[in-house]
Amino acid sequence: MHDEIIAWRRDLHANPELGYELPRTASFVADKLRVFGCDEVAEGIGRSGVVGVIRGRNDVSGKVIGLRADMDALPIQETTGLPYASATEGRMHACGHDGHTAMLLGAAKVLSETRNFDGTAVVIFQPAEEGQGGAKAMCDDGLMTRWGIERVFALHNEPGLDVGRSPPALARSGLPWQASR
Repeated sequence: MHDEIIAWRRDLHANPELGYELPRTASFVADKLRVFGCDEVAEGIGRSGVVGVIRGRNDVSGKVIGLRADMDALPIQETTGLPYASATEGRMHACGHDGHTAMLLGAAKVLSETRNFDGTAVVIFQPAEEGQGGAKAMCDDGLMTRWGIERVFALHNEPGLDVGRSPPALARSGLPWQASR
């Protein structure tokens, strides 16, 4: 899936949208989740968030976890010159949200195809992470209670960091951290 995920990221990178105004991005995500065969796809959560529900092959535990990615870009002019650089003046995925979205789409595809887990996975694509309260808006719309989500997991990429080395801020926090390889 490596090439497929790269293609999704580059498409998202070339077409950045800001805050809650994510019509193309949200549609892109929802369409993919439907193609993957998610059991449920909900749009407009927290104004423009997207949620996909994937039930595992077994549901002995009744556990429900959330996997979350952010979708919005920043109001920055891209000057990278990359072939997939932002096609929108004054907007850029400079913070990695295009990568977060592409990675979670990859996880959703694998989970939907295999369903080799117990319980339910809820994939959460959040709008307005960059200072506009997108997570709160989704929670205010019933994200956690509607699907009975018990815990939410997310990640943040840092491409310049060597594998196995914790990000400086996390290292200073004293929180447990383990690099995935």
